[in-house]
Amino acid sequence: MDAAVITEAGAPPRPLERPDPAPGDGEALIRVHAAAIAPLDLLCASGASYFGTPATPYVPGVQGVGEVVTAPTLPSGTRVWFPTTAGMAPGDGSMARLSVAKEEGLLPLPDGAGDALVAALGLSAVAAWAVLTQRAGLRPGEVVLVLGGGGVVGQVAIQAARVLGAGRVVAAARSEAARRRCENAGADVVVDLRADEARADLALRLLEACGRPVDVVVDPLCGDPGTAAASILAEGGRLVNLGSSAGPTSAYDSALLRSRSAEILGYTNNALAPARQRELLAEVLEHAVAGAITVAHELVPLSDVTDAWTRQAQGRCDGRIVLTP
Repeated sequence: MDAAVITEAGAPPRPLERPDPAPGDGEALIRVHAAAIAPLDLLCASGASYFGTPATPYVPGVQGVGEVVTAPTLPSGTRVWFPTTAGMAPGDGSMARLSVAKEEGLLPLPDGAGDALVAALGLSAVAAWAVLTQRAGLRPGEVVLVLGGGGVVGQVAIQAARVLGAGRVVAAARSEAARRRCENAGADVVVDLRADEARADLALRLLEACGRPVDVVVDPLCGDPGTAAASILAEGGRLVNLGSSAGPTSAYDSALLRSRSAEILGYTNNALAPARQRELLAEVLEHAVAGAITVAHELVPLSDVTDAWTRQAQGRCDGRIVLTP
């Protein structure tokens, strides 16, 4: 079958022939319709993730959308979203014409949820929704600041905050294209994250945009933006970190956190049981079908995976790239 194959950690995948996969006990064989190039795919394939260097060659793709060919209980033809452990454990993922996945992880899709949009949302949408509904416990009327608002997590967080009743939603992003995606997602104000700006200056600009200290910060960046955002948390404010694309560490003022009873929290999808992961994505898709949540995405043929992978890694694309076998 046609597949994207990583032959060496740190190198982009190439379109190659790969043997058709054979499902094992409890697994479904899926004809893939769409597979997004997600940040987790890039991280795992780099060989520098906390999962270790992946065994090569392998087919990347930690999630996908397709239709069931065979499964223990689901009927053939059922359209599903599915996760894989590609890059995290031995085995192939979704960037191929056929893939296998444990049936317990499959989510049958509702009518009106297009393959490409579901693939683009996927686990990033799960993270954004879980951060706001579970980890941060967003309450109606609160002020939300979304760092890195132009990414899929950020775009979903902006729209999800609206759905959940936030009083004001502010986003921050670096590039002009990313700031435009924040605006399209419905942010009240979009702040330019300037390179080499002093943390104190960024904190002042974020505070001015928010209008008052912030109740909830969605932080996939860490680094200086995380430091600045933590300094403007409100009484009982919560900053939830779920990434470090701006740097591995942020600095937090102990006296400020203690005086405001503020919280710095971490989040990872890896802590979710498969059933809970499906539940959260199903909640997001209800709002996607209703038109309340969407994300910028670009469709690319699987045969162009090498260029697409490189552009996604370098941020030279308008949103999430979705491969179509």
